[in-house]
Amino acid sequence: MKETELWARLDTHLGRGYSRVWSAEHSLAELDSRTVDQALAAGLSAKEIWRAVWTALDLPARER
Repeated sequence: MKETELWARLDTHLGRGYSRVWSAEHSLAELDSRTVDQALAAGLSAKEIWRAVWTALDLPARER
């Protein structure tokens, strides 16, 4: 997964404006309490980040 796809999925599920706020402020346990922005800056893959987001948002299996 590319970073652009990660952002597109976040926009789909959270809305374009809110996805940016959420990714900057919401810490995810599966990312060692990092936000999406911090995880990207730390070099984690978009796929790994999406899995953590998917879990945090309790999205259906088809969205994984």
